[in-house]
Amino acid sequence: MRITYRNEKNTEYWKRRWDNIEVDEPAFEINNYPLRYANLIVKNPNQNILEAGCGAGRLLRFFHNKGYKITGIEFFEDIIEKLKKKDNSLNVKVENILNLNFKDDFFDCVLAFGLYHNFESENLDRAISETHRVMKKGAKICASFRADNIQELIVDFIRKDKKQENKCFHKLNLKKREFVSLFEKHNFKVEDIYSVQNMPFLYKFKFFRAKDQKKFNENIARVKGYKLSFFGNLIQNILIKYLPDQFCNVYVLIAYKN
Repeated sequence: MRITYRNEKNTEYWKRRWDNIEVDEPAFEINNYPLRYANLIVKNPNQNILEAGCGAGRLLRFFHNKGYKITGIEFFEDIIEKLKKKDNSLNVKVENILNLNFKDDFFDCVLAFGLYHNFESENLDRAISETHRVMKKGAKICASFRADNIQELIVDFIRKDKKQENKCFHKLNLKKREFVSLFEKHNFKVEDIYSVQNMPFLYKFKFFRAKDQKKFNENIARVKGYKLSFFGNLIQNILIKYLPDQFCNVYVLIAYKN
């Protein structure tokens, strides 16, 4: 377990991010994170689905447009208002994962990508417990968590604000076994866990990016994936092939409620 620190509080960071980003177009790359993994548990349009931490809406809008019954929640009101303005048929709510306004045993399926690593230990346990509460018995969850490995150490080292003046919690990084243990502790049965590359650390360097992503646009990168050049892909594929747990940036877990 390792903590990444930054110069601003986690809530301030995410508020700034969502204030400055436009609503995502629906995800469409079915072989890319997170859609590839979401599709492992979202099987039936009649499922009552929760996307916890829906962000700018790439997954929410994909499943909504396919006719699935999906509810998206976010802590920050501004991004929820942007989503409603973009499509007022979306079922989106301002909610706090630490204290959800849903009944017990309510959802058939939960998607939670990039959510739980934003909490320190005490609130992290509370977030997992609250997620468990609103899930039906046998309901499945697909969740990601930032890895504690070589790649993430490199990313933290090259980050621009690594010389912290105000040392604030940013995210928690877990090893694969720690991530599994976290869910097992809260009475989930873990089925699978994957070492996943969402954004390679090589993408931090303009030279290694695909030609159409040399000029960084977060919305495009989030929807299309963080694409590398031929040379960047060659290096990345070698690293992932031989050292997957050390050169992924997230672990993706699939579990069900006991």
